[in-house]
Amino acid sequence: MKDTNMPKVYVLVGIPGSGKSTWVRNQDWAEDCAYVSTDIWVEMEAEHQGKTYSEVFKDYMPKAVNIMSAQVVDAREQGRDIIWDQTSTTVKSRARKFNMLPDYEHIAVVFRCPEASELFRRLNSRPGKNIPINVIEGMIKNFEIPTEEEGFKEIWYAQS
Repeated sequence: MKDTNMPKVYVLVGIPGSGKSTWVRNQDWAEDCAYVSTDIWVEMEAEHQGKTYSEVFKDYMPKAVNIMSAQVVDAREQGRDIIWDQTSTTVKSRARKFNMLPDYEHIAVVFRCPEASELFRRLNSRPGKNIPINVIEGMIKNFEIPTEEEGFKEIWYAQS
């Protein structure tokens, strides 16, 4: 029988603009979790350089991934619950999370794609963070709903 006191990782699954980061901010219980996201680091670097998110994204993203990965390792060593805020829209993109945290209970928190008008309103409300429409369309087209067979213990559907 599995240890019910295993640490948990909440893997947020959704395209940009689906409400992942906003949802986390509205969860009081989340304050006790380690929150990991590459966006935080890209945004901080953009501010440091006096540039926009989009201007530093390509060059800085590899470093942001490394910093975030180190945060995951640190949280794992401390046995902390983790909220992993990335798009994670495909099985392949989620496999890394399973590999890094094999002794965690994995919970998917799925964010459905908003209607097109709402999605574009949200995306356009982020000055300096411009995600090409073909990237968004590709994520929507290739979106894979998480499954228990994939390794998730629970799958939640968030209201965004």
